[in-house]
Amino acid sequence: MERWHEDRWRAAAQAHEARVDAAVAGHLHRRDRGIRHPVEDFLFQYYRHQPSHLRVWHPGLGIALEGARERAAWPFYTYADRAAFVDDVAFASDRQGLVRSTVALLRATLERPATFSCFGLHEWAMVYRSAPADIRHTGLPLRLGHDGTDAVVEQHPLRCSHFDAYRFFTDPAKPRNSVALQADSRTAYEQPGCLHAGMDLYKHAYRLSPAVGSDLVMDCFELAREIRTLDMQASPYDVSSLGLEPVAIETTEGRAEYARRQREFSERARPLRERLLAAVAPLRTAAPARRAASARR
Repeated sequence: MERWHEDRWRAAAQAHEARVDAAVAGHLHRRDRGIRHPVEDFLFQYYRHQPSHLRVWHPGLGIALEGARERAAWPFYTYADRAAFVDDVAFASDRQGLVRSTVALLRATLERPATFSCFGLHEWAMVYRSAPADIRHTGLPLRLGHDGTDAVVEQHPLRCSHFDAYRFFTDPAKPRNSVALQADSRTAYEQPGCLHAGMDLYKHAYRLSPAVGSDLVMDCFELAREIRTLDMQASPYDVSSLGLEPVAIETTEGRAEYARRQREFSERARPLRERLLAAVAPLRTAAPARRAASARR
């Protein structure tokens, strides 16, 4: 257990708060005024982790914070020898299923080769043959209209590998996908080229907090925000009102740009995925250790 002097960790906590404040300032400004933003709202509505929670700094496992008596009552913290630390055994025992499933998904994704041939058509499949009132972002027009959007889906194969995108496909679009995905098949199909697999690193990080440190959570958040921008640029929606240029995946040039940027995000996501696995590695033995101790008692 590494011990951090109070001055050191409080400075780290303040720096984290400043980083979060800068990252969420625009969102909070719009939220307080009832202004929608389909790119950034996604990070706080689909991913249900509020800015106030994101702002709380945690060191992660293996670091004891001297003088942090106030954390004695925090979930999954233990205060002993004048220092507070995240209790790996308590966390692992309480979140054993989450740890196991997340580790399995992260490992499977790392080991699988990346593919870059989906071209962001998942967003198009969520609109395919739908009524105007049923589309998700009613405040944004469709670049090609409903007929044009349907035509793009019909002219290109759907190769979505991410269940949590596939589940929002319209009913007519689902049979067009290369595989019928199921909630329990995430580990079988998740692949590192998928934009949503990269965005979901943020979800995995905050769900495993405080065992995962806040620096890593924010690194995943910042990548997710960049990925979401491309996600909407390549969608059927006209995002020019948000100051974004479309990536017209219905054209050869647009598909090439999408695949290039998709590849870059995949390469940036890989070390984050590896860091998440390393961060929770102690949890894999913590829960069995507690069970063994209980058996001895």
